[in-house]
Amino acid sequence: MAKLPHLVMEDFTKAKSKAEKVAVLRSNESWALKDLLKGTLDPKVKWDLPEGAPPYQPSSHSEPMASIFRENTKFRYFVKNNNINISQIKREQIFIGILEAVHPKDAELVISMINKKPPVKGLTFKIAQEAFPDL
Repeated sequence: MAKLPHLVMEDFTKAKSKAEKVAVLRSNESWALKDLLKGTLDPKVKWDLPEGAPPYQPSSHSEPMASIFRENTKFRYFVKNNNINISQIKREQIFIGILEAVHPKDAELVISMINKKPPVKGLTFKIAQEAFPDL
């Protein structure tokens, strides 16, 4: 089973060289990780959500109710000009639902993604693209 993205980011910060950082990303490839990287780092991706963190209750369960590996499929609802016809209120409800269902540290990554802020030092689009050329 793939590592949760927040655990991958922990390993990424421990890596000393660019090659090691790329290797950490590659060895932990998952759609959720790639979606988070693309959503955070790709300047072409624009989000249709307010900046900042919404009011939400982080999951307090030892096992979160949902996995970021399933919830990442809902990111498409948040992209500007996505041709999905839902109200802004519904869009924000889905977003908060994701944040409350996944591991609290993965929720922080999702918030960083929406705010277009890399969650860890040294994470750049160039490194992500080197790890995943199809990103």
